[in-house]
Amino acid sequence: MILRYGWLSRDRWDDRGGVTVFVAVCVIALIGIIGVAVDGGSKMRAIERADYIAGEAARAGGQAIDPAQAISGTAIVADPQNAQAAAHAYLRSAGATGTVSVSGDGRTLTVTVTGSYDTKFLAAVGIGSLTVTGQGTATLLHGVTAPDEGT
Repeated sequence: MILRYGWLSRDRWDDRGGVTVFVAVCVIALIGIIGVAVDGGSKMRAIERADYIAGEAARAGGQAIDPAQAISGTAIVADPQNAQAAAHAYLRSAGATGTVSVSGDGRTLTVTVTGSYDTKFLAAVGIGSLTVTGQGTATLLHGVTAPDEGT
């Protein structure tokens, strides 16, 4: 007769406790998936906001036209210094940072907003923030009429 005590009495192929390991692995994977979904969705919203701010800053800069050329009827173009100042003022009022450029012909303003999104779940794995970039463009048009819609 063989006496078995404690852990010695367990069979070699006994799978007790196996479900606990499986559940732990599944829970960790599920939390990871939820984290990627939440932080990914929030990053997308942050990018949309950056695009919106960049577009509005470009529009604000586009209002700063060169009065000398506009009054004389030569052209409707942006005054580069005033356009950049107006766009930067809008960026400051929105609490954003970015760059503003005016094309050589003065008809197109491009604003690029840069920032970051502080993660909620991904911080647990060492990713504390994600870079966010948005871009907006405003083009000055003068003398362009809408196509006739058949009326």
